[in-house]
Amino acid sequence: MNQTTEPVEDDEINLLDLLQVIVDNLRLLVLAPLAAGLLALGITFAIAPTFTATTVFMPPQQQQSGAAAMLAGLGALGGLAGAATGIKNPNDQFVAFLKSDSIANALIDRFKLMERYKSQLKTDARRTLDGVSKIASGKDGLITVEVDDKDPVLAAQLANAYVEELGKMLNRLAITEAQQRRAFFEKQLLQTKDKRTVAEQALRASGVNSSALKSNPEAAIKAVAELQAQIAAQEVKLASMRGYLTEAAPDFKQAQTELAALRAQFAKAEKSSTPTGGADADYVARFRDVKYFETLFELFAKQFELAKVDEAREGAVIQVVDAAEPPERKSKPKKALIAVLTTLAMGMVLLLFVFIRTAWQGAAQTPETAEKMLRLRGAFAKALGRA
Repeated sequence: MNQTTEPVEDDEINLLDLLQVIVDNLRLLVLAPLAAGLLALGITFAIAPTFTATTVFMPPQQQQSGAAAMLAGLGALGGLAGAATGIKNPNDQFVAFLKSDSIANALIDRFKLMERYKSQLKTDARRTLDGVSKIASGKDGLITVEVDDKDPVLAAQLANAYVEELGKMLNRLAITEAQQRRAFFEKQLLQTKDKRTVAEQALRASGVNSSALKSNPEAAIKAVAELQAQIAAQEVKLASMRGYLTEAAPDFKQAQTELAALRAQFAKAEKSSTPTGGADADYVARFRDVKYFETLFELFAKQFELAKVDEAREGAVIQVVDAAEPPERKSKPKKALIAVLTTLAMGMVLLLFVFIRTAWQGAAQTPETAEKMLRLRGAFAKALGRA
């Protein structure tokens, strides 16, 4: 029975010893943390308050493409498929724009932040601005911009300026699918217009050939040119569909079938309208070029107008939900939290110090341990060059 009771007695003695150590140093363990907490609280009053201004906005909404719509209909499986195919949340792109150097430089120049942050380099000013700015996209589809500053008015101005500079950037860039199509067809429209002008000049330079007009009526030449233009437009359509569809997709296969049918019609029409004479062939070829570029210009003009309508339908304008206003209350420093944390931290440090000091004093009472401590002190003194 003695073997079972002795460990319990040792444990009770150890716990009592620990409690005794705490009681013996109770004044230190209570008053010192309280003093540290009060000191930390007093220091917070000397720190300039920081204000946080917040603006919330909804980025431009994009219409779902065919592939994205199909993936959305699959639910959770669609989310996995979207991640595998590289389809990401468009809000992440707008957050990246807000964190870009272009917008940061614009804000630095606009509000003279290099002088305010006392930075000699714009890189340092960007780093400081990034440290006081928090940009995040929520699950509700809204983007939040928070800016900290000592001046509440400047904090609100910076938060709102982020949205303004994002709008300016979006006006320079083609982000959405409709914007990309509009930019593409606008470029094709200008190129086709120039080529049409060159073709018309070449036709006028060749003169009017009456025999060619009799053997190849304008209607037949126009039909061939229209088919050729439709083939070019269909090839452009196929090239754009490769960006979001695979070649096995039904829509892509149907577009390929339509392109093959147009090419077959063009081959037949070209054979029936090809002149035999050299002079006639030259005139007809130039006349056909004019009709080809005229038809192609009309097709691109229609696509350009459709893209503009889709772009307007997507809502390219940034919609601000909550504009930032100068905050009435400071966000930092949190005085009560700092005082409580300082008190608790000081209490833990002093408690550890008391236990270590007591253990050290207890170990020094035995001759063997005292000798070891003496040698340890001598080694420290020698290491410090005091021996």
